[in-house]
Amino acid sequence: MSVRWPSWLNAAVLLLASVVAVSTLSLRAHPDSETVAVVFPPWWSVSDALQATAEADAAIVRTTAIASIVVVRPRGREGMARLREAGGWFVVDPQAIAGCLKD
Repeated sequence: MSVRWPSWLNAAVLLLASVVAVSTLSLRAHPDSETVAVVFPPWWSVSDALQATAEADAAIVRTTAIASIVVVRPRGREGMARLREAGGWFVVDPQAIAGCLKD
């Protein structure tokens, strides 16, 4: 007896993959960006995100409606790398997501 993959699941997987690809390309922060939005794990509190930002030596610009996303100004060329080392999952262009993250 073989287990069949439902045909609608193929379309759902392709839709999800295309959403992820388009989001990745459109939200990506440029390496020379002065201000970025850092996405920390969603289970982190605001204080966890702010502490990690301070450890990465980044200036906090503002918090967002989502506790684990903070808009910061990284210091120096290695600023984004330090944010990732402090626990940030990735950085995005804050202008691209500004409407979604207003307090």
